[in-house]
Amino acid sequence: MGAAANGAPTLMRPCGEQERLARHHPYYPFTHTTCSEGGAGYVAAKHGEHVLAETLRLEIVGRPVRVVEIAPGMVKTDEFALTRFAGDQDKAAKVYQGVADPLTADDVADTITWAVTRPAHVNIDLLVVRPRAQASNTKVHREG
Repeated sequence: MGAAANGAPTLMRPCGEQERLARHHPYYPFTHTTCSEGGAGYVAAKHGEHVLAETLRLEIVGRPVRVVEIAPGMVKTDEFALTRFAGDQDKAAKVYQGVADPLTADDVADTITWAVTRPAHVNIDLLVVRPRAQASNTKVHREG
């Protein structure tokens, strides 16, 4: 990230891409049966990421820059659920319990690669990607 003439940070990289990775799609409030209270900061941050992408897209229209927002749903990583529940292994394990195939970090990386390798005139404004077991942020199919 460089600095614009007025001292504000510039968000565009020389290759003409700007990726925003929003954990959950911000149009849907982050609600989860094990973590509905205390999520205000998280929801605000996710909404802020989305609004930043939309505003940036408006401000740079006409320039050869794409603003791509990827909003992955349930992604199983070693860190996310454990951090979310302050190191509580039992609570963290329950997030993915019974979900046959949550997304992986590699799935998200592949999605980003796909989005930024489209022809230069194609912009993927917003791509919500979820595992098949996740119908929405509040509805997940669990086996067993």
